[in-house]
Amino acid sequence: MSSEAYPRVTYTNIGVDFSGLQAMLDRELPAYRRNLGMHVANVIDGKLDDDGRRYAIASPIDSALRVATSVETSAGAVRRAVAAANNAFAAWRALPWEERVAILERVPACIAARKYELGMACLFEVGKSRFEAVGEVEESMDIIPFYAAEVRRNAGYVRGLQSSVPGERTTTRLRPFGTFAVIGPFNYPVAVPVNMISAAVITGNTCVYKPSAGASLTASILLDCFRDAGIPPGVVNLVCGGDAVGEALVAAGVDGVVFTGSNAGGRAILAALSSGPSVRPVIAEMGGKNPTYVTRTADLDLAAEGLARSAFGLQGQKCSSCEVAYVDSAIHDEFVQALVAKTAALKVGSPEAAATFIGPLIDGAAGDRYRDVVQAARKAGQILHGGERLQRGDLARGVYVEPLIVGGLAADHAQVRDELFLPYVALQRYDSLDEALARGSSVRYGLTAGFYGSDPRDLDLFLQRAEAGVLYANRRSGATTGAWPGVQSFGGWKASGTTGKNAFGPHYLPLFMREQSWTLMGAP
Repeated sequence: MSSEAYPRVTYTNIGVDFSGLQAMLDRELPAYRRNLGMHVANVIDGKLDDDGRRYAIASPIDSALRVATSVETSAGAVRRAVAAANNAFAAWRALPWEERVAILERVPACIAARKYELGMACLFEVGKSRFEAVGEVEESMDIIPFYAAEVRRNAGYVRGLQSSVPGERTTTRLRPFGTFAVIGPFNYPVAVPVNMISAAVITGNTCVYKPSAGASLTASILLDCFRDAGIPPGVVNLVCGGDAVGEALVAAGVDGVVFTGSNAGGRAILAALSSGPSVRPVIAEMGGKNPTYVTRTADLDLAAEGLARSAFGLQGQKCSSCEVAYVDSAIHDEFVQALVAKTAALKVGSPEAAATFIGPLIDGAAGDRYRDVVQAARKAGQILHGGERLQRGDLARGVYVEPLIVGGLAADHAQVRDELFLPYVALQRYDSLDEALARGSSVRYGLTAGFYGSDPRDLDLFLQRAEAGVLYANRRSGATTGAWPGVQSFGGWKASGTTGKNAFGPHYLPLFMREQSWTLMGAP
């Protein structure tokens, strides 16, 4: 594969000349496609492990395309993986934090060496566009340097305290919990697990990673990268499979869980780890509704592009996708025209094509949800754009649908309040921004929110009243999407998260540790 340097793909560098990168992918993607179908084994204590039932992973791009075969990990193998992590914990924790950080800092170079391989694997496993797939790998490479800098800035999270009597020396320190179960989603199979695994490991914990059942190929490459960086056997283990494997992992006596997925899944994990002799930490990100507010002073072209990119990128299958927009009545109709025009210009098709922005939904169940949402929207509101499944030519072997814009729904309609995880946005009129903010913040979620307008009083009202962990204003690259390590921290309030602290920010790593104070009398 070409080693030529290309501009970095981020979520904000729209308008950059990527012709060289596109030409390289034009050459490499067909060959990569022909070589798909390899077997992916689990990794337990540094060794490949096939204890379990084999299953095939079909690409959402084309159901006839086998991405890989994997292993639905047996219950016994899950227990062995947790035991391996437990056994590795003492030695890993005992390493000076400077040594752990130095090992982790070698991981990004290992990822960089396989950047485009990972990007193409992500494209075929998830159905991401070229830029979404390569951009995710680029994002993963910036996570560990930020966390390494945080550990150094906090001197390994050890601080001296005051003394109350002569000869007394007191300190406080954060110490790792032990073994974390790391459970990842289908939509970000590279950046999200790198974030969760690296945060757990750099703070002295060990882990067992369970990817989404269809993300075994990217998971296997990531395990290679951690191994090649020098992570000792047993510190990071891999068990593949579906929900039953995740449930077995949570029940296997782990010391904590870090999870990205549905609200229902996160709540089930919380219940499981709240039982037993002690309450164990659950660090979970669990979705969002992510309102955007378009005020009467907004640049409508800017707002329409930012909203379309946020609502329909990755087919709306992002926890941060904008699914509802509150639009000032004074500019509502003009904005609808602008948004429909921007949306109609987005190409739907196979992500193998350079021009594609919207690829397939992940599976048939998502297609069924889309059909049901369209039917309900037609009864209760108005379809302003989209609503059809596309089945021309090769698209018939995947679940390809039109991006959906809906108007006229009642404020309390389920589609205005519940996460759909589809290429969908509901438009709601408002006459008072204060009222719109109250409506947008009344839902159970609180992950991200966006704003468009030039009145500083409106912006201040948004910043003070929006109930979400991530706020964006006047962003062309995405109204509510596009966080980056060390640039925007990312996490949710209310039902969107369990901790109130954000990944990619300065308050995340302490979640993986517990505090211990030392009082030493007459110590040297």
